[in-house]
Amino acid sequence: MIPLALAGQDLIACAETGTGKTAAFVVPTLQRLIAGDGSRSTGDGSRAETASETRPLPPDSRPPNKSRVLVLAPTRELAVQIEDEIHGLAYHTSVTSAAVYGGVEMGMQERALKAGVDIIVATPGRLMDHMRQQNADLSAVELLVLDEADRMMDMGFWPDVRRIITALPPVRQTLLFSATMPDEVVHDALEITRAAKYIQVGQRSAPPKSITHRVEAVAASRKVEWLIDHLRRPEGPVLIFSRTKIGADRLARRLAAAGVKCTALHADRSQDQRRIAVEGFKSGKYKVLVATDIAARGLDIDAIHTVINYEVPDSPDAYVHRVGRTGRADQVGQAITLVAPEERRALAFLAKSVGVPLE
Repeated sequence: MIPLALAGQDLIACAETGTGKTAAFVVPTLQRLIAGDGSRSTGDGSRAETASETRPLPPDSRPPNKSRVLVLAPTRELAVQIEDEIHGLAYHTSVTSAAVYGGVEMGMQERALKAGVDIIVATPGRLMDHMRQQNADLSAVELLVLDEADRMMDMGFWPDVRRIITALPPVRQTLLFSATMPDEVVHDALEITRAAKYIQVGQRSAPPKSITHRVEAVAASRKVEWLIDHLRRPEGPVLIFSRTKIGADRLARRLAAAGVKCTALHADRSQDQRRIAVEGFKSGKYKVLVATDIAARGLDIDAIHTVINYEVPDSPDAYVHRVGRTGRADQVGQAITLVAPEERRALAFLAKSVGVPLE
């Protein structure tokens, strides 16, 4: 992927989770900015501070410029994670970036956008808010990256994506990345790219081969009891997926009442609550994170040992993205699905669709 991206080729890329898709577009992006822009140094050889929600760009600290790269992501967690990776890889360079997402004040984001950071990493909805207020000048964008394009379509962001694209120069490079690539996404992707090359790494819509899959037949009324017993065993961090926000909160409360160090993550929690939950899970403060599918995309925590589906996922893609939170970068992981008798038909369809034995 990287040589083609460096050559300026439009790409539609599909790869298994945990295989380094973020680095596949961040590395050539930084190379492009650094190689073609020596004027962005700070003057003393040091790196200009990255602009973001926690690292605002000081006024008049650099000459006025326009943003050259736009990365769109479906969720604020993924946007923050991408910007963090950019910050880490670009730490000793003068490349600047800003994460633009909802749930927080717009002031710092507005200042970073008006300063013209090199790379904007944004969720479509919040970027549209800034565009309506004329805070974002996208007229000099050379590279557009859409990460998890299928998820943006699923979440209803595609109309916003199309509006954002109308504000970009027609001559640009476009890269689309996702762990799955349904036909409808490919169709729309071809409309916004030019002579794009399609790259498939691994089996399409399949979980990483480093994951073992296990099914437990458990009556719905006994699933919490089964979890409490299982979580008493010494093992690494466990990510549990629940179908609904109410269900995630209820399950987290019941596990916590049983002595399990647990927290919940879903769309109804505030941005600060979500940040605290993810950071607490990463640091080991919480052994268990109970989440809805909002965490299935882009949650990159290498130490996750086990993913548990509290209910059978609604679709093959949901299963692939959920279990893909473990077994990342060829590490060994396990996926457990709790199946009540009334869910067996859904399980059979899922097993056939994802191509793994689930019995």
